[in-house]
Amino acid sequence: MTPPNNRSFPHRLAVLALLLPLALASCTGTGTVGGGTPAAGPSTGSTHDSSMGADAKQLQPASTAEADWNPVTDALGRTGKFGDGNTVYRIPLPRTDLHVVTGGVAVKSGLSLGGYAAFAKYDDGTMLMGDLVVTEAELPKVTDALQAHGIGQTALHKHLPEQSPSVWWTHIHAMGDPVKLAEGLKAALDATAIAPAAAAGDQTAPDLDSAGIDAALGRKGAADGGIYKFSLPRAETITDEGHVLPPTFGVTTAINFQPVGGGKAAINGDFAMIGPEVQKVIQALRKGGITVVSVHNHSVTDEPRLFYAHFWAVEDAVTLAKALRAALDSTNLKAAG
Repeated sequence: MTPPNNRSFPHRLAVLALLLPLALASCTGTGTVGGGTPAAGPSTGSTHDSSMGADAKQLQPASTAEADWNPVTDALGRTGKFGDGNTVYRIPLPRTDLHVVTGGVAVKSGLSLGGYAAFAKYDDGTMLMGDLVVTEAELPKVTDALQAHGIGQTALHKHLPEQSPSVWWTHIHAMGDPVKLAEGLKAALDATAIAPAAAAGDQTAPDLDSAGIDAALGRKGAADGGIYKFSLPRAETITDEGHVLPPTFGVTTAINFQPVGGGKAAINGDFAMIGPEVQKVIQALRKGGITVVSVHNHSVTDEPRLFYAHFWAVEDAVTLAKALRAALDSTNLKAAG
């Protein structure tokens, strides 16, 4: 009589033959199964190599001159200005043609309707980033034009709680030849009534207690087009697939005050936040009676991952500034001054 253990010996050999490749794969860390096909893992949500790590090379934007952007401005029929040490060329695209009303306030283009396109040259190509302000009727045609020319839309949302007419904001991003990028952007702009050239805004100083606002926020603002503005960069370096993004690209906290009379202001803008800061900012804004309009991303592959909280309120300007200060202090801003 054959012992039971001997009877099962061929079966044991078969099992070992199946298990041995799995054990070897686990030991070598290859993550392969069977014929060597990599096992499925979580997607990084980015086209760049996630193994690059924190020590990966960061591409800096090059310093450029006006002449470097002449082909772009010729294609667009619009000119811009430099920022961040002549590294970013930013072209304003305000909706001066629209009469938008929110909560009974006639919104000036400088408060909420100031779209833009920003360009910078890197070793591997030119980057385009921007924010286009479009009406609901224009939006489908703008989307089709951008997509047809390889310009990505990285966000689509609203900055105002309710408005008439209905307006949308779409953020754009692309890398490539600067002239081709400009031609694609021009096709999208041609689907809108955005003016061919930015009209000179109202340069009178806003009727606000700017000194009181500055003191409350702990920073000095600037008057522009009848609006009192703050653009506040974060302390850390922001990148997109290894490309360093200077603040002129729009990766900042923006706070705008539009006077409405009697020392009051309508405020609008957005807070640039990392994940752990989002709830703190929302809570600070609501404690100050400020409406949170939307929370979203502007980019797809930025690092650190940034969220933006858009807000709205109409009240005494200095009182609002004090409420905004609490929200600012919840974020990692570059030191004032």
